[in-house]
Amino acid sequence: MPLDKAKHALLWLLRPFSPKQKQYWRVVLLCFFAASTFWLLNALNKSYTTQVTYPIVFKYNPKALVPVKPLPDEVVISVTGKGWKLLRKNLFFNIRPAELTIRGLPNVKQLPGQALRPAISNVLDGLSLNFVVTDSISFDFDRLVTRKFPLAIDTTQVKVGPGFAFVGPVKILPDSVTFTGPELILKQFPDPFLLSLPAENIRAPFKGDVPLTHDYTSLVKADVSEAEIQFGVVALERKEVPVQPVLQNFPAGYNLRLVTGPLVAHYSYLPRNRDLVNPELIQVALDYQKFNPADSTIVPTVLQKGPHVKQVNVLPGRVQISLTPQ
Repeated sequence: MPLDKAKHALLWLLRPFSPKQKQYWRVVLLCFFAASTFWLLNALNKSYTTQVTYPIVFKYNPKALVPVKPLPDEVVISVTGKGWKLLRKNLFFNIRPAELTIRGLPNVKQLPGQALRPAISNVLDGLSLNFVVTDSISFDFDRLVTRKFPLAIDTTQVKVGPGFAFVGPVKILPDSVTFTGPELILKQFPDPFLLSLPAENIRAPFKGDVPLTHDYTSLVKADVSEAEIQFGVVALERKEVPVQPVLQNFPAGYNLRLVTGPLVAHYSYLPRNRDLVNPELIQVALDYQKFNPADSTIVPTVLQKGPHVKQVNVLPGRVQISLTPQ
């Protein structure tokens, strides 16, 4: 009967997929694996033309030259060769990089890609170089030099607490540093090389280690990483003296009265200069150009403080005045 025939045919077709036919699937997988292997081996034995990246290294004297920026480490090339060779090159398996020896360093900064052809051709085992795809490579070398700098601090930047003053001399151990790095960078370093003090509002003699810092840590090496700094900080002595202000830019024909006067100058000095300070040399001015009509005040300014005087503060800080016609 047609229906029975169709049923038997369907069962025959589905019989290999039965769980009882595990050996059948093993055979199928083995056949598939064998076919794939033969296909791959056959494909790898054929010749192809393609583009690949190839490693390069720069040959130079590291005792005389230093790269000041990262060097390119690969280029793109067009090659022809067997599939086996191309696969090995793409996987970077046992690849000998092309060694570039460049004449004219450090003045030469760039090379066209075709100038790399001899170096690359010499290391292409089993491959034929068609051309270098990379248009050019850029690099930057400088002469490697060693320079010695004396160490110092900017004494004007020493931050002491109110009522205190910096006193020398400054002792720095070691007193110098030797840098090794690119010549053009070392020419930018200050001479002497200034150290930065981390402490602020210093109120006692300072002694501490400070690091040598600069912006070229990856290119410039120093023979020391820090230095010990010592200097003195002393408390200032303070006194006060009444002062007659110097009048500047006041209109003529008026009488001036200090509503919040008189003015007193509070000055400070180092104890060792006690006998050298002359308070009569302190001058304070009232400048009418600084007059504030909102409250009729002027902020006094110190014209001179004389030698050996460290700080001068004038009280009151804002002087109220009154002008009346003569």
